[in-house]
Amino acid sequence: MSDRFAVLPQYVLPKRALTAVAGKFASARLGGLTTAVIRRFVARYSVNMAEAANPDIASYACFNDFFTRALKPGARPLASADLICPVDGAISQFGPIAKDQIFQAKGHSYSTTALVGGDAAAAARFDNGYFATLYLSPRDYHRIHMPCAGELTRMVHVPGDLFSVNPTTARGVPGLFARNERVVCFFESAQGPFVLVLVGATIVGSMATVWHGQVNPPRSGTLRQWDYAPGQVRLEKGAEMGRFLLGSTVVMLFPQGGLQFNPQWAPAKPILLGEAMAQIASS
Repeated sequence: MSDRFAVLPQYVLPKRALTAVAGKFASARLGGLTTAVIRRFVARYSVNMAEAANPDIASYACFNDFFTRALKPGARPLASADLICPVDGAISQFGPIAKDQIFQAKGHSYSTTALVGGDAAAAARFDNGYFATLYLSPRDYHRIHMPCAGELTRMVHVPGDLFSVNPTTARGVPGLFARNERVVCFFESAQGPFVLVLVGATIVGSMATVWHGQVNPPRSGTLRQWDYAPGQVRLEKGAEMGRFLLGSTVVMLFPQGGLQFNPQWAPAKPILLGEAMAQIASS
């Protein structure tokens, strides 16, 4: 079956309604039912609870508490690299940006302008730069951390579709990451500007950041933007910056320059928070 054919049902599924229902269930405190669902989820996806700060499945009051569980201190040591991997998951794609085009999958690319919500001037800072797209599966740790120290300048909530973001959908839906709902975070760092995008998906109940809290819902259908004064939000390398309530994808943009990705990286390779992502050669 072709990927395009495999994703056809997603075009007609009531994705927004399914997501709303999933969000309500995930936040509900249902006692033994919640525990049973979490236990089944752990078994189905082989979740490693031994590395969780709280490994007791029965202690989680709702599914969201379990899904956004913290890790034990020291579970993800930070590599000595200019840029570290911000999540657990798998590499979807990474590499150079071709002028303003980001490679999604064979036959599919999308523009940096579309990804960041239509701001061509902001996107132009990353022309011929670099990108990394990282997929978080249901079994993964779902907090997102900083690839380097940075100061937040702007956050944009971009309304959009809620397609799945698994590899099959990435191959089958054109412009997937620039058409799904997303939260776009603009940072300045010692290495230059970078963008970190949290991409929503089917049954992703919400996305949250540490400085704002829950960003969505609401889902107003209009673009929302927040600007931040210098020094208002500064986060160190490896610090938590946000989280997904149910799984999704992170896309990062970096400017043109001497960025060199980890030579061990390859599409579909499993990755862990804190491992070396890239070095930036001094000019």
